[in-house]
Amino acid sequence: MSVGDNRFQIHGAAMVQASLANTGDISQTQPTWLGPLLTRLDPLDAAWPPVAGDQRGSAVIALLGLSEDPDLVLTVRSAELEHHGGQISLPGGGREPGDAAPCDTALREAQEEIGLPRTLVTPVGQMHTHEISVSNNWVIPVVGVWSGAEPVAPKDTEEVDCVLRWSLSQLADPAHRVMARHPRGGRGPAWDMGELFLWGFTAWVVDSLLRLGGWEQPWDHNRLAEIPARFMGKHPLDH
Repeated sequence: MSVGDNRFQIHGAAMVQASLANTGDISQTQPTWLGPLLTRLDPLDAAWPPVAGDQRGSAVIALLGLSEDPDLVLTVRSAELEHHGGQISLPGGGREPGDAAPCDTALREAQEEIGLPRTLVTPVGQMHTHEISVSNNWVIPVVGVWSGAEPVAPKDTEEVDCVLRWSLSQLADPAHRVMARHPRGGRGPAWDMGELFLWGFTAWVVDSLLRLGGWEQPWDHNRLAEIPARFMGKHPLDH
């Protein structure tokens, strides 16, 4: 896909409606929850922005199913990975030579990691770039929508242990929301989902997504939780 591909110039409602029209199912319409989110996302970059020095450009994708109570696709990374092993993440990874834009990287990684063909995803915008110093990455979160009907499962089993699909109503529920306290003293938004714990960069993306889409509910920012060891990765003090 070239830098000049005009699909990367389209943003928001027009792109979604065009995608739904292409399915041939006239019963499909843009859900009401999507409108506010589309107005608050940044347009998709038509090309990769430059990064400084030896930093690596990366992209992740927040995949939202087109239902009245949309869910978000997350993965549990293999505990054997050098960086962020065992943590909950969004599908994504580093830029490769054939990736003209962040959207290319995010869609390719989703197909490689969870087997979701890029043709079934409609990218609708992106969020602010975030630096992850432990892996020397500049990460751009891309937001995409899909039908939610196709099965997704780990395809790259060396990188992904399992696939999670959490509804935005679950994620917005204040009962699941906590502030994670890192051993080095840092704090950030997190989710305590019983046996699973979401924190770090992915939690920052989810927190921002809820706020941008108008799903966020008031929650107790003083409710602190220690990060369980299994979600700290191989080098917990490097985060």
